[in-house]
Amino acid sequence: MVKLIRTNSANKDFIELVKLLDADLAIRDGEDHDFYNQFNKLDSINHVVVLYENEIPIGCGAVKEFESSTMEVKRMFTLHEARGKGVASKVLNELEKWTAELFYTRLVLETGLQQPEAIALYEKCGYNKITNYGQYAGVENSVCFEKVI
Repeated sequence: MVKLIRTNSANKDFIELVKLLDADLAIRDGEDHDFYNQFNKLDSINHVVVLYENEIPIGCGAVKEFESSTMEVKRMFTLHEARGKGVASKVLNELEKWTAELFYTRLVLETGLQQPEAIALYEKCGYNKITNYGQYAGVENSVCFEKVI
C-alpha cells in the first residue's frame, strides 16, 4: 500500500532518506559536492512529503519559499530499488498540490547534469528549463527548471 504524508524536515524518515541522497550526490558531484551541499540544509524546510510503500519510506521531496510567489523544490530522492515505479512523480505531484494550496504560483528547482534521471523526471512533469538562477548562475554543471502552477 502506498501512502504519502506531509511533514517537515524534522521527520526521521525524511532525514534518513536525505542521508542516502547526500551519499549519492557526493559520488555524482565529486569535488563540486561541497558547493551544492551548502544550499541543501534541512533547518528551514517546513513542507516535506515522504512516500511510504507498505510502511517503508522509499521517496521524499520538499519545497521552501524562494520568492513571494515562488517555492523551490528541494531534496527529491527515491531509493534505488524503488526507481521506475513513479515514486518521484507522486512526490512531486503532491508538492505541486501543496504549493498551490499555499497560494504560490510557481516552482523552481536546480539539478545537476550528473542526474539525467532527475532531468527526465522534471521534463516529463512539465517543467521548463530556465536560465540558472541565484547561486547557480554561471554554474556549468547545474540546470534549472520552472513550472507555473
